[in-house]
Amino acid sequence: MPVDINSPPLCLGIVGTGAMGRGIAQIAAQAGIRVLMFDALHGAASGARETVIGTLARLAEKGKIPAEALAAASARLEVVPRLEGLASAQVIVEAIVENLDVKKALFQQLEDIIGADCILATNTSSLSVTSIAAACKRPERVAGLHFFNPVPLMKIVEVVDGLLTAPRVSAALLALGQRMGHTAVQTRDTPGFIVNHAGRGFVTEALRILGEGIADFREVDRIMREAAGFRMGPFELMDLTGLDVSQPVMESIYHQYYEEPRYRPSAIAAQRLAGGVLGRKTGRGFYSYSGGVQEPAAVAAVPDARAASVWVSQTHPEWADVLREIAAAAGIEVETDYAPSSQALCIVTPLGADATTACVTQGLDPARSVAIDCLLGLGSGGPARRTLMTTPLTSAATRDAAHALFAADGSAVSVIRDSAGFVAQRILACIVNIGCDIAQQRIASPADIDRAVTLGLGYPKGPLAFGDALGAMNVLAILEAMQSFYGDPRYRPSPWLKRRALLGISLLTDDT
Repeated sequence: MPVDINSPPLCLGIVGTGAMGRGIAQIAAQAGIRVLMFDALHGAASGARETVIGTLARLAEKGKIPAEALAAASARLEVVPRLEGLASAQVIVEAIVENLDVKKALFQQLEDIIGADCILATNTSSLSVTSIAAACKRPERVAGLHFFNPVPLMKIVEVVDGLLTAPRVSAALLALGQRMGHTAVQTRDTPGFIVNHAGRGFVTEALRILGEGIADFREVDRIMREAAGFRMGPFELMDLTGLDVSQPVMESIYHQYYEEPRYRPSAIAAQRLAGGVLGRKTGRGFYSYSGGVQEPAAVAAVPDARAASVWVSQTHPEWADVLREIAAAAGIEVETDYAPSSQALCIVTPLGADATTACVTQGLDPARSVAIDCLLGLGSGGPARRTLMTTPLTSAATRDAAHALFAADGSAVSVIRDSAGFVAQRILACIVNIGCDIAQQRIASPADIDRAVTLGLGYPKGPLAFGDALGAMNVLAILEAMQSFYGDPRYRPSPWLKRRALLGISLLTDDT
């Protein structure tokens, strides 16, 4: 008989009572589920139970849960001294060490103990669910149930279908995740599942930008926070997570996908890991930390410079109009002739291309030219930070005049070296493209991809919604320009993106 997840007497077994196991036990007990806790380490399960009860007690003290809920949830937490004590469980979740052989051996032991209808779920974040299930007599009842740490706060769980997982098992685990107060999304068993797979664009492309000397890590973080709307920049994120965690994930997903260029890691992160420069946990990562607090960095002053006049490229007329308004508001003469005068500060607005290419294509003097990223907006209600990009020949006077102009209304300005795709364009295009390819591979539904990413990674939008907001044709243009410039298949557009851009439809549009 299929397991009735919404039945009040549901019994959940948990093997492994570390941080993940404790978190799963807490939300299960709060959801009215009887929880059996087992750990091979003597005393660990009992200690974990007390820790969970202590957490619930603090929630009750703060008024976040009623006192009676504390008592009821605590009563549902039971410790079993041996694996055989899990025999009555209808679902068992393992949250033990990330070792394929150890997990296989555990599931083989459990099959000799549990009932015929019991579901076996693994909380693995990096191993193949199909491989784990292959060791079992009944692989169809094995699936992934991947929570994120800290479990009570990260309201997302991935239900991972192995190659032979039965539909009833997936349906039961989706219902279980919902019952425990989480958003449950369904995904096929592929490296990284949804969240860790979708996260490849943010950090790896930022590392590539750093490796090319386009901008330092602080500037990249400022742009992604203040212009693109992320809660933290990619280098802040790596420092928070620790390179001892994030670099192995980058390497693992890259190799599991047989060196797919989109996921190519960076030698920069590998070197820093080897040197023990891991992030907050070591007091030094990309940033330095004192007492766990990031040490502030000086912000460059706005130059005291002024352009005699400004000429704006008409490549994107809608952007040109806004840029002329900004220049006029700053009291600078705006030239409207087809070609600039010999004294004009020339402003170009490339999409995916670099400043050099824009100047050469339009016949402009690269010494007097600066590019500005207009993709995320420039006027009222636009980003809090604007990004300027110089050519290798842009004079210091031209650079400073452009910086002063675009900071005149109080906006923050980042000045970077020449790059196909600026900073935000590059990183966002990679995020969108990888999300599109997850959809193209039918790893998960478009809606589940966006739900998983916004909850699991904290992005301001899911990758497909981000693509819609930026304009699918704009994202396609950025990728095609970058692929042309670099000759790197890393930037090849996903068929999902290309077809929907050409049709003018939402990237969230699923196939009929």
